[in-house]
Amino acid sequence: MEVLAQAGCTDRIGTAMTDATRITVRDTPPRAAWTLEQGGVHPLLARLYAARGIRAMDEIDTRSSALLSPERLKGADAAATLLADAIATGRRILIVADYDCDGATGCAVGLRALRMMGAVVDYLVPDRFTLGYGLSLEVAQLAALRQPDLVVTVDNGIASVEGVAELKRLGIATLITDHHLPAGLSNEEIPDAEVIVNPNQPGCDFSSKALAGVGVMFYVMLALRAELRRRGAFGSQPGPNLAALLDLVALGTVADVVPLDRNNRILVAQGLARIRGGQMQAGIAALFAVAGREPGRAATFDLGFALGPRLNAAGRLADMSLGIECLVTDDPARAMNIAQQLDAINRERRSIEAGMRDDAELLLASLDPGNRASLTLFDPAWHQGVIGILAGRVKEKLHRPTFAFARGGGGELKASGRSIRGLHLRDALDLVAKRHPGLLLRFGGHAAAAGLTLDEDRLAEFEAAFEQVCRELLSPADLSRTLETDGPLESGYFSLDAVRMMQQEIWGQAFPAPVFADNFEVLSQRLLKDKHLKLKLQKGKQRFDAIQFNFADGSVSAAPDRIRAAFRVDINEWNGTQSVQLLLEHFEAA
Repeated sequence: MEVLAQAGCTDRIGTAMTDATRITVRDTPPRAAWTLEQGGVHPLLARLYAARGIRAMDEIDTRSSALLSPERLKGADAAATLLADAIATGRRILIVADYDCDGATGCAVGLRALRMMGAVVDYLVPDRFTLGYGLSLEVAQLAALRQPDLVVTVDNGIASVEGVAELKRLGIATLITDHHLPAGLSNEEIPDAEVIVNPNQPGCDFSSKALAGVGVMFYVMLALRAELRRRGAFGSQPGPNLAALLDLVALGTVADVVPLDRNNRILVAQGLARIRGGQMQAGIAALFAVAGREPGRAATFDLGFALGPRLNAAGRLADMSLGIECLVTDDPARAMNIAQQLDAINRERRSIEAGMRDDAELLLASLDPGNRASLTLFDPAWHQGVIGILAGRVKEKLHRPTFAFARGGGGELKASGRSIRGLHLRDALDLVAKRHPGLLLRFGGHAAAAGLTLDEDRLAEFEAAFEQVCRELLSPADLSRTLETDGPLESGYFSLDAVRMMQQEIWGQAFPAPVFADNFEVLSQRLLKDKHLKLKLQKGKQRFDAIQFNFADGSVSAAPDRIRAAFRVDINEWNGTQSVQLLLEHFEAA
């Protein structure tokens, strides 16, 4: 294992970096909360919404009619024409998908919708370990062996200049549907595809830049149905009901951790409503079953932490074709069989991750992140399918932008990174690439997550370059962990009804689930399984059961008599009885 430390850099950070956690309270504009409450919103939700920037009733309208129009998404109409022409002439369409949950759900949406509209369509998902991400030259050549007339990418392609050029040389048209940031902002750096649909491409004024890959594909299918209607392809009928695919859209959107702006919240809300009503794909129902979750009470938490990881595990350790097949089959028995395989693969993934995390924690125990702005980790034994999860765990623990590297063959290292607020990770890599031409063989991603490939003998050079960029772009305040909360929870809302109400709302990235903060007396405490701290707390006349998971990390021995705690409220079920439980995110002496 390696962590390469830097010293002597000229930067904004210096010795001011700290690893302390600060509990803060979000500002809640009283007028906004009052406006929402007057509109009929529950007082607790009105306060929570206002603290997240909601100012008017129409901003919480999650009816499908409130979705942005596909006509406003650059390239959607041209894509619809291209696809409609292909359907009319019986041309073969091949979807090239990504190997994560967003790519799998987006591929499933494309396959199901195109088949409902009469297309001849198949799919290809690259092997993560031999071919890597996106429509590369090698993937384009592999796709050509299927003899398609049109290749459609989902959740990739915006940086695939060589792959698109190869398909064009072979006489194969390309439609790119993606949501990642382009490799550059100039037209010369955009692939020469027939059509590109990407809300983040130059010249696109679609106001929801946060669409996931599955969301972009769903919008293209909406545009295609509208085009086929104009051509009279459905006769007097309206065409297929694409709303039936919103369970897939919701899963991919939440699992890809894209910001839940208003448009994405509508997509997720509509998908969850269908799941709760029992209207879902056989594969979605099977994934709920193997995860031990109840679809009738489905929440964003279930999508992000129960279903998403099971689908992602296929792409991390095996073949994402397994995940896609789970989502496209209409046979409940086959869906259940595949879901059980995905569940087993996820258990294997968790075992591998636990070993890697132990390795990293042994190393990090001797590392003081206080004089660093970033972390670069590498171990030759690490599995490249799990390094993204590892980077996320380390980032959460030490609050530093983190890249974890694994060997990828041919003398190359592949890395997955996770970032903190204040550092756009993909833009930071772009700056590294510009300052050090040839250092990064490939890179891409988002603000919070990104990946890259480089030659193993240049790892130290990357670490130094990335550290320098982070030191320049991050302030001491950025590197101090801040836990934003919603302040105290009114005593009357420590109830099962209030907790259920909050759990049914749409929470996620950039629209975070409620976290409250208050002072408590500690009546008792004990350690469970040598790592989870179980407490009995009191505030006024109310007493609460509370737990902080993974507490025993050697940094604190016990809670003091009085604490200030940041906590979530949850429902604990034991022997058929439900009770409110506080899940502590962090606590300190009151």
